[in-house]
Amino acid sequence: MLVFPTRTAPWSSNFCTTVSLFKNKVSCQSSVVSSHRLFSTTKICWNIMPAWVIDKYGANDVLRFTKNAAFPIINYPNEVIVKVCAAGLNPLDVSMRGGYGAATLSMKRDPLTIKQAGMEFPLILGRDVSGVIMECGLDVKYFKARDEVCAAIPPWKQGSFAEFVVLSGNEISLKPKSLSHVEAASLPYVANTAWSALVNTGGLNKDNCAKKRILILGGSGGVGTFAIQMVKAWGGHVTVTCSQNAERFVRGLGADHVVDYTAGPVDESLRALEKFDLILDNIGGDTERWALDLLKPWTGAKYVTLVTPFLQNTDLLGIADGMLQSAATMGRKALKHLAKGVHYRWGFFAPSGPALDDIREMVDAGQIRPVVEEIFNFSEVPKAFEKMEKGHARGKTVVQISNPGDEF
Repeated sequence: MLVFPTRTAPWSSNFCTTVSLFKNKVSCQSSVVSSHRLFSTTKICWNIMPAWVIDKYGANDVLRFTKNAAFPIINYPNEVIVKVCAAGLNPLDVSMRGGYGAATLSMKRDPLTIKQAGMEFPLILGRDVSGVIMECGLDVKYFKARDEVCAAIPPWKQGSFAEFVVLSGNEISLKPKSLSHVEAASLPYVANTAWSALVNTGGLNKDNCAKKRILILGGSGGVGTFAIQMVKAWGGHVTVTCSQNAERFVRGLGADHVVDYTAGPVDESLRALEKFDLILDNIGGDTERWALDLLKPWTGAKYVTLVTPFLQNTDLLGIADGMLQSAATMGRKALKHLAKGVHYRWGFFAPSGPALDDIREMVDAGQIRPVVEEIFNFSEVPKAFEKMEKGHARGKTVVQISNPGDEF
């Protein structure tokens, strides 16, 4: 893919000028905007915006709507301000609301521990965003104001359940032209997670995936449904475990073979099949006990699990002891299975704009389609969290954000 540098925003980077542009209500639904400058001569600066925040960790009742959330600002020259048009809700957001990963994420936000404990509040959740760039930092070369973009927001940053969000230019990608903002907001987090697990950790790519046998444990969830489509687009053979009511759904996404885990011991059914080159585990639990025996030994086959104890260890034991415990666990398991001729790996979410660039091409080529299960208005964010807690068999929950302050 060829990428050509473009100029930064055609107006001054002065914050007051930028804010006056926001007051003209640039639409998220249209990609056609007048070439005339849209800012006014007002001297008033905006420093607040509507958002859903939490002031402490807890259950659904800690979610609070405010029209006075701090307006995001560009602190580094490679950052952009994005007006949010749609935001995706993930199980991670529900876990973070309850304090999951708080110790590690607080260290990432404040590595020198300069701030007091609890300074992350008020915290805005939301890991997916699709929207329109309103201003670019001076070092942003590949995007410009008014570009429609999407991104997966790192969990240590303020999220997308707000009117605006700040992101690094390395984390964003142009929105697929074939998708609406709502559809685009369903992809980035699961796409970056699947890409990180299969490509960065598993070593797959479009040139070596053909004819490889891939097993996806828990294939009807968000990451699983994306991984199925990505592997099939690259010519791999995909076996999926899921419940019987999701079988037709995952076959529609391209799964070659489906094993119903409700029909009996799933490990016995899988042992009857030819061995695999890579296993992506979205389930965890006791699957590690038997899943690695399904890999082809001494061929470089890998088991990649997305269910790791890393953040739990740091939450319970602290940063230093938690990281030490995680390293010991990972090392012990890796050596144990390496002796059997297979590789044991942990997979993690990794935000990446370049990865989303490749994914955008696959989406616009019709090789990957978004799976949106439910759409909520901005005023219904607590309801979306409540439904996410109850669990979904498949699909993505998306919050559509338009005139967020006017819904209340």
